[in-house]
Parts: sequence; C-alpha cells; structure tokens
Amino acid sequence: MPSLVLDLALSAERLLAVYQGRANRIIATSRDGRRVSLPAHHLRPFLTRDGVYGAFVLEFNTTGELLSLRSLL
Repeated sequence: MPSLVLDLALSAERLLAVYQGRANRIIATSRDGRRVSLPAHHLRPFLTRDGVYGAFVLEFNTTGELLSLRSLL
C-alpha cells in the first residue's frame, strides 16, 4: 500500500483554528516533496498541549483514501 512520511510541527495556537471551526484540513509536504491535504481530526490522537510534533507515516489506498496515520516514534 502506498505511504508518505510527513514531518509535522504544528503549534497548539496554529491548531486552534481547527477547533474554532475556521479550518478543517492540514496541508503538509511529505519528505519526497508531495503535498497532501489531511483532515485535521486525524491528528487528534497525537495532539499534546504544545501541538503536534514529529514524524508520521500516512498510508493510503490507490484511490488516495486515507487508511492509517501513525507516529514513527
């Protein structure tokens, strides 16, 4: 199954727009240079009081549907 590695550094202040309803997607660039639009609610399991930081593997099917998002830690 296809996958991408994303390095995310999203502060809590930046994610506040999601929780205030002003945004619902996160745009990120993978390590290989591809841009992806990810529904922000998929980041909730990784949210700390500082935000979301770290490397993540995004797995998707051949039609681009998200199958999983996991931390590389």
